[in-house]
Amino acid sequence: MRVGFVGLGTMGAPMARNLLQAGFDLTVHNRTREKEEPLAEAGAKRADSPAEAAQNADIVVTMVSDTPDVERVLFDEDGVAAGARDGTLVCDMSTISPEATKGFGARLSERGVAMIDAPVSGGSEGAENGTLTIMCGGDAEAVDRARPILDVMGSKVTHIGPLGSGQLTKAVNQIMIAGYFEAVAEGLVFAMKAGLDADKVLEAIGAGMARSAVLEMRARNMIEDRYPLGFKLSLHLKDLGIARETAKRNGVELPLADMVHEFEQKLAGEYGDQDMSALVVEVKRRAGL
Repeated sequence: MRVGFVGLGTMGAPMARNLLQAGFDLTVHNRTREKEEPLAEAGAKRADSPAEAAQNADIVVTMVSDTPDVERVLFDEDGVAAGARDGTLVCDMSTISPEATKGFGARLSERGVAMIDAPVSGGSEGAENGTLTIMCGGDAEAVDRARPILDVMGSKVTHIGPLGSGQLTKAVNQIMIAGYFEAVAEGLVFAMKAGLDADKVLEAIGAGMARSAVLEMRARNMIEDRYPLGFKLSLHLKDLGIARETAKRNGVELPLADMVHEFEQKLAGEYGDQDMSALVVEVKRRAGL
């Protein structure tokens, strides 16, 4: 299977590397061309544009930052749609607007190109290890066509429903992890202000109902004020914006997500490129730490 891969950032580069190591015929493109070089040295072909990456591909994966970036990559003059053949499948693994995803799919369909949305959860660790959780929307046949590559990049691949369903499910995920991170941050700051030994606290609660991936993987960083990626705070802020916009459209209130969104807005200038566990900084500030 020939795969074109567009977008080699913190997530995309290791995802593409896993495909290459699994033996797929891989062509890569990134706006910052230097990021293509490590993959090219490992055996991938380089494309000068998204269109060129799509020309001979059976499947084109896009993994970029936001809705306008996906639109540009797909539909600019040198975009994927310009190079894709009739029958090509686009697999967008970015986290973007569900409504925009449906529109992109309709525009591609007019050109004989199918599309699925397959956003991911698991952070850079999951991307490196090929253990991402992948949430798919689109026709069942199209999702099945993509499964050989999805199974390399993720350990859990779920077809949710029609196009856009993956993005809606990712919004659910981002709403929930907002709560997890905020709860861990508040609990740890409470413990610190009470004068407790944070190591003993983590030992005690880590085996009970408070146990979570956030507690296990990020609590120590929150205590020590270090926030290596992970998942960028600025990207979670963007994702919550998408979730809040969709919730408003559907008449759903998200008070906890709204509060975390406010905190992340305050932190984005200084901590936007660090892991979202930096959310604890605002909680500490409010506690006078």
